[in-house]
Amino acid sequence: MQNRTLGRTGVQVSSLVLGAMNFGQIGRTTQDEVTAIVDAALEAGINVIDTADWYSLGESEELVGKAIAGRRDDIVLATKANQPMGDERNHQGSSRRWLVTELDNSLRRLGVDHVDLYQIHRWDPRTSDEETLSALTDLQRAGKIRYFGSSTFPAYRIVQAQWAARDNHLSRYVTEQPSYSILQRGIETHVLPVTEEYGLGVLAWSPLASGWLSGAVRAGREIATSRSTVLPERFDLSVPSNRARLDAVEQLAKVADEAGLTLIQLALGFVTAHPAVTSAIIGPRTLDHLHSQVAAADTVLSADILDAIDAIVAPGTDLAAHEKFDTPPALLDPALRRR
Repeated sequence: MQNRTLGRTGVQVSSLVLGAMNFGQIGRTTQDEVTAIVDAALEAGINVIDTADWYSLGESEELVGKAIAGRRDDIVLATKANQPMGDERNHQGSSRRWLVTELDNSLRRLGVDHVDLYQIHRWDPRTSDEETLSALTDLQRAGKIRYFGSSTFPAYRIVQAQWAARDNHLSRYVTEQPSYSILQRGIETHVLPVTEEYGLGVLAWSPLASGWLSGAVRAGREIATSRSTVLPERFDLSVPSNRARLDAVEQLAKVADEAGLTLIQLALGFVTAHPAVTSAIIGPRTLDHLHSQVAAADTVLSADILDAIDAIVAPGTDLAAHEKFDTPPALLDPALRRR
């Protein structure tokens, strides 16, 4: 397992991160299964676990907390806040009121007195950068968080937050967590150049593109990923973008075969090859999933293989642009672009 420095923090982290979104109700995983996955991940050299309050509405944090009991100091523990935690209108967002309250909830569920990385799950257009950064800075000074970061922020919001931290003499985001895979390369255009400019660590989520690059989606076969039942529209082959993805997967599978690699090794090796990316977040639901993904930890792709990937999916291209999670609100709500 490779180790890398997380941005400019000096913290050493593994090139693969154990993502906990599938822990609990979402992935139908039990405590015993989660503990076994955590045990195997740590044994393989992974030292970062990434969860969120929103994952199964707190259950993921609870399961992670029990799984890491007694070995907290060996783990770089990350969680997030911002997404709705119930129907109450203020139990979401990035206001001081909510972050102060929800961090305490996360610490209680995790059974710890601090987290190493606290991330704002999505940009909140209703809350000023100063409000959010001020709250996070105070929580950092109180010792409840060591660092804080953003997740799936548009490039211009990453820049704006850096300026707001500087102008208001506040601590700044030190990481960004974007979606990135061979099939979704749009962040290469704007986000990754910005994270490099500001020295942010990058923890890339969905490197297997929701299962498209796991080997579970191939031409002429029944789709074998659980995401196809949760998000069927993402695998409906009557949708042009999905047909484009399937065509790309078939070409990528040939590249992997010729290189003596699995498709998973090709996919994870691609993400961790980018100089702006610190680590790729894997989200196994079973031990078998974990083992197949950890096998890619030391994969190094040659220039010829990376060139072949570029020929299949051009740099900066999203094959499913409509699935982006960092689209500016004005592109989604007509009322925001009309006087």
